[in-house]
Amino acid sequence: MSFVKAHLHPFLFTLLTFSAMGELGLTAFLICAGNEHRTWPSPRYHSLLIMFLFNSVWTTVFAAAYVLWMGDSGSPLLASVASSVFWLLVTSVLWGAAAGIMHNTRSGGNCANVPVISRCRQSLTVEALGWTEFGLTVLILILTLVWLRTSGSRRDSRGFVAV
Repeated sequence: MSFVKAHLHPFLFTLLTFSAMGELGLTAFLICAGNEHRTWPSPRYHSLLIMFLFNSVWTTVFAAAYVLWMGDSGSPLLASVASSVFWLLVTSVLWGAAAGIMHNTRSGGNCANVPVISRCRQSLTVEALGWTEFGLTVLILILTLVWLRTSGSRRDSRGFVAV
């Protein structure tokens, strides 16, 4: 078993899961607070927070599933390298699009001279966590592709790697 699969993949997928959980909590709070007080800077911002919430749930569920079943070869769909690469590709596109749109939608610039707990800083944190999720998924995708390229593993017709 290679170093990347044995050590880096579980660590990076765990980091991805915890980061998504943080994003999930923050976006759920912001959506709940915005709905309660009807204080949305724009309808686009509200829709974007819902997209971040979806991305967070998507990432939390699937990354946690990969962590739980990474060592278990008995779960065929999750053990498939092809499904892992496909999921990472889709997830990186979702996070990249959400973070990029948030960068242009978020109002407030760098939040200078704003109280520590403010909508501006919370929006900035949502964007920062989105870019973090994007970076982690791209890093894991690249490491997975490099591992596939450099490993002398045999693959069967379903895309499973024999280790």
